[in-house]
Amino acid sequence: MTQRTSPPFRADHVGSLLRPAALKDARAKHGKGEIDDAALKAVEDAAIKEVIKKQEAIGLQLATDGEFRRSWWHFDFFKGLQGVDFIEAPPIKFHGVVTKSEAIKINRKVDFAGHPHLEHFKFLKANCNVTAKMTIPAPSTFHFRQGRQMVSKEAYPDLDQFFEDVGNTWKKAIRAFYDAGCRYLQLDDTAWAMMCDPKEREGSEARGDDPDKLPEIYAKVTNAALAGKPADMAITMHSCRGNFRSTWIAQGGYEFVAEQLLGNTNLDGYFLEYDSDRAGGFEPLRYFPKGGKQLVLGLVTSKSGMLESKDDIKRRIEQATKYVPLEQLCLSPQCGFSSTEEGNVLAEDEQWAKLRMIVELSKEVWGK
Repeated sequence: MTQRTSPPFRADHVGSLLRPAALKDARAKHGKGEIDDAALKAVEDAAIKEVIKKQEAIGLQLATDGEFRRSWWHFDFFKGLQGVDFIEAPPIKFHGVVTKSEAIKINRKVDFAGHPHLEHFKFLKANCNVTAKMTIPAPSTFHFRQGRQMVSKEAYPDLDQFFEDVGNTWKKAIRAFYDAGCRYLQLDDTAWAMMCDPKEREGSEARGDDPDKLPEIYAKVTNAALAGKPADMAITMHSCRGNFRSTWIAQGGYEFVAEQLLGNTNLDGYFLEYDSDRAGGFEPLRYFPKGGKQLVLGLVTSKSGMLESKDDIKRRIEQATKYVPLEQLCLSPQCGFSSTEEGNVLAEDEQWAKLRMIVELSKEVWGK
């Protein structure tokens, strides 16, 4: 067994990293109008250069910008699309905490015509000695928690046209990132995993959708986005049940979506959270195709600073091989460490200890 030379890597991570204090301070000052855009960018640039060096220093074969220029893991990308308005809305309720009171409304035709994140990626790539990994939200997330109620019936009397436009919008985005030099792109998702929770399916119905049809719809939209993907570009999807200040929203194993998600989407790899009982067992992995794709097991939690036992992680990897060959497996945290700028409840040192352990484990399990 060997390490991989193409993404996803044996030791990988989801993307977002805890914001350093200087960056949090600068963003707060910028929000109050105390510093301008240029001053904030200078702090962001310095923080990103530093976090790239840290990822390289612990032996990762990839680096992200930690999502340091974002407030949210998804809304910042949605803002840059055509047809999207930001509105004030009830906050998203996690267990014990709530988010800021923001949401999106689709009031016009959706499209992609350039995006600030392209320049963010170019900066990342220019400062990397390893593979530059870019993360954007998955097309499924553009619909699930908004639902029919947040898609204008004037713009889209028929949701079939909406989903067609979403697929084409993401297809254009993928091409734009490729043209900017991106060869490793991750689509971040919550819709697929949340659909596995009966309560979330009830919420979907209340928003005007039929959750039983959504896995097939989302598979079709995902494949439309991937149509014509260049052969030398790896595109993966990370799916989780919510990640905000170390809390979560949904629970339930992957059985409800596994056949469509794993068997009928043309992705190169899948990052699935498996750090707690909320994710269920490995049985749904029986739908994972043999050969050609990679499954990244999210066995290390990003929600607490407690360092897992290496032996426990190895046992879990061995259990997963009942359904997926070891050569098709990789290892990562179950989610990002800072899906929003607030970050999860752990220290930066604890974050780096977890990532360092993942690198060490990858060598012990798959070889140097």
